[in-house]
Amino acid sequence: MNFNHFDDDGQAIMVDVSNKKKTMRTAIASSVVLMKRETLRAIMEGDMRKGDVLGVARLAGISACKKTPDLIPLSHPLAIHHAAIDFECDLETGVVKVRATVRAFERTGMEMEAMVAASLAALTIYDMCKGVEKGIEINNVTLEYKEGGKSGIYKKSA
Repeated sequence: MNFNHFDDDGQAIMVDVSNKKKTMRTAIASSVVLMKRETLRAIMEGDMRKGDVLGVARLAGISACKKTPDLIPLSHPLAIHHAAIDFECDLETGVVKVRATVRAFERTGMEMEAMVAASLAALTIYDMCKGVEKGIEINNVTLEYKEGGKSGIYKKSA
């Protein structure tokens, strides 16, 4: 397998994308937050001491995707045109599914930005709820979908 983040001498490099054409690129990533039903109920009813948990997590995820090149050393700074964080809450199972969508007209993909956004939104949920429940779990950060560029469309199989 040939990794393109290394030069011929095995040194880590930022991939040169300067000759690539800009195309519209989209990435969707998700994460799963597991908690007690009572904790999720309090979030959904707005009864958490720290305030609007999902609202703050949404802003954290959007902010995080814009900071990806500061966090991941070889990632490119990108002019992000759209970032959204959505939540699916299942009160029966105590699950919050975080879904991050990131879009830009760029030379390289948005996968890392979407995964960072989904991760930070989930971590923010944990941070805002840890006073109530320490055993919250964050699982399954994954790329669900991407499109744009030479590699075309990727869709995670079910």
